Amino acid sequence: MDAIYKGPMNRDVPVARRNEFAPLQVGPLRVWPPVVLAPMAGVTNWPFRTLCRRFGAGLYVSEMITARPLVEGRAKTLKLADFGPEESPRSLQLYGVDPYFVGEAVKRLVGEGRVDHIDMNFGCPVRKVTSKGGGSAIPARPRLLASIVRAAVRNAGEVPVTIKFRMGIDEELLTYEDAGRIGEGEGCAAVALHARTAAQLYDGEARWEAIARLKQIVRSIPVLGNGDIWEAWDALRMMRQTGCDGVVVGRGCLGRPWLFRDLADVFEGREPSNPPCFGEVVAVMLEHARALAAWMGEAPAMRAFRRHASWYTKGFRGSAKMRQALMRVTALAQLEELLARHDPTEPFPPSAMRVQRGKSAGTQKVSLPPGFLDDRLTSTTPPGPEAAAHHCGG
Repeated sequence: MDAIYKGPMNRDVPVARRNEFAPLQVGPLRVWPPVVLAPMAGVTNWPFRTLCRRFGAGLYVSEMITARPLVEGRAKTLKLADFGPEESPRSLQLYGVDPYFVGEAVKRLVGEGRVDHIDMNFGCPVRKVTSKGGGSAIPARPRLLASIVRAAVRNAGEVPVTIKFRMGIDEELLTYEDAGRIGEGEGCAAVALHARTAAQLYDGEARWEAIARLKQIVRSIPVLGNGDIWEAWDALRMMRQTGCDGVVVGRGCLGRPWLFRDLADVFEGREPSNPPCFGEVVAVMLEHARALAAWMGEAPAMRAFRRHASWYTKGFRGSAKMRQALMRVTALAQLEELLARHDPTEPFPPSAMRVQRGKSAGTQKVSLPPGFLDDRLTSTTPPGPEAAAHHCGG
């Protein structure tokens, strides 16, 4: 009989049966379980990736790197492209709107032996990016999308290139079917769909039926699904409902890196462990904060860690007051002292399992460059400087 994991919404979902799912094959990379950490700006730096990796195997993508400053050798961009000394495979997400700079960036990354996998961002919905014709705006110009992808694949050699995109601009302009065909036709190793439009941002429920539709269209390479993987059983449910080859996990692991342990368990046919008590959460928090401090220096690390602290503690008793204090932390010792005041035996609150973290809900009218949709068949790069998407996860 299949093992059953009872989630907090009281839904019974069987863990994976033997040989129910195959490893995810991304070019030469064999990924098991078939789970990918979504690239998230300001989040998926190598300290966080290392922490997630400790909890379970899979593929862990860096925060987004912008092509042009990488080609120009800007120190901040090169720092963001750092990998841990033991990190393997080294997976990096690249963003660009100009095929030339994308090609040159890929050539540099591959030529210097920096990466084992390159993912490309065509899903970022934030205004400062789409208003320059980047991110989720690019698939609205399919020939431009094709030329950018082609430049990346041709310069990547044996390094696999994947692309991640949304359903489209809005309900009137859905582009994901063409984006999937382009990715497949231009030699990508896999495609990933966040099953929302750019106009939706992170509002409502992801529409997994679009992932199923894309899987019917793209047949020769893996199709990955992204959207609303809050618990391990969500991944199984998505793959069973859509037939996709793997899942991309974003906001679900914010403040919950042990989600990857749960995912490894259910894909191996085991019931996931109980969520950690507060003392165990504190141990993970301090491991994360110390790694950040070693990588970027204590003061900037504590500023960067504040939002992580909010995600880790959300739902625990008295957490609202605790978070007010956490937002003022400036040193590791201060963080340790503050967390030590709370009862370490307090169990993880079931009500917090599916509470939304990261980007908030709400919709938008997508901002595009003037006249951007007048000639959708142009392959011309949008004018103006390349927008750097500092707050985008797609």
